[in-house]
Amino acid sequence: MTEDMTGAPREPGSQWYDQEAGPLVRPYAMTGGRTRPGPTGVRFDLIALVTLDPGAPGADGVGLGPEHRALIDLCRTETQSVAELAAGSDLPVGVVRVLLGDLLELGCVTVSRPVPPAQLPDERILHEVVEGLRAL
Repeated sequence: MTEDMTGAPREPGSQWYDQEAGPLVRPYAMTGGRTRPGPTGVRFDLIALVTLDPGAPGADGVGLGPEHRALIDLCRTETQSVAELAAGSDLPVGVVRVLLGDLLELGCVTVSRPVPPAQLPDERILHEVVEGLRAL
């Protein structure tokens, strides 16, 4: 046993546990020191939609870390955005992006991107369609 700053005995490994916050694990430990998702360098926008592929090998979470399994569990019920996954797992967005890169490479998830605003119909056209429907 070691002693803390007050001289009281402390259990080995207790310096990695905060009574109020829970276990302390640095983000780089969760990602293995990586800051970018996978060798393909996929970029996950905050609004990118992540869907679980339940038939994919590894989608059961066996052999994956607890953070990977948490993301899989969040995607199991419905498609979620990267921002929702970060909030739901209580992990930083950067960590979630790296972990999603791992899951994407394993084929556990698919990622779709929303339509860019430049490709959406012009608001004027939508108003004309609504007016045309009202005229019917």
